[in-house]
Amino acid sequence: MLRRNVLLTGAAAAVAAIGGGLFSRSRAASETPFPVSFTPDEWRQRLTPEQYSVLREEATERPFSSPLNDNKQSGLYACAGCDTPVYSSETKFDSGTGWPSFWAPLSQEAVQTRTDYKLILPRTEVHCATCGGHFGHIFDDGPAPTGKRHCLNGVALAFKPGATETAS
Repeated sequence: MLRRNVLLTGAAAAVAAIGGGLFSRSRAASETPFPVSFTPDEWRQRLTPEQYSVLREEATERPFSSPLNDNKQSGLYACAGCDTPVYSSETKFDSGTGWPSFWAPLSQEAVQTRTDYKLILPRTEVHCATCGGHFGHIFDDGPAPTGKRHCLNGVALAFKPGATETAS
């Protein structure tokens, strides 16, 4: 039993030591040049504190806190950071998770993905391809035709009622 405790303690210490690199928060905007780019101070001036936290620091809003979760209107969802259209109401569905969910973006070019290990197990992050803003994650438990669930932070999106573009 003592060996097991020593082994578990050692493993936990190793994870903590590595945590500064492998499991640390990575920022898409600092790794890649994007067509729309601002300094952190400029982003703070353009965004609300909640938007900055999600879009620039990859935080997650509380579930069921976004009015966009229950939005049933037709229109487009744009990045709240740069106003680029990224999702359509045509692909929105009620996932029951408490976050706005979509089965596809407007186009594969509208978003970028990256694997994150913040919870140790890999997840697919989804970001704005124009400014690098963090939207949320993509899971493999969505409806047909894609089987994907783009689980997004509502604060990272701006809804444009009546706007039309179809998802591809």
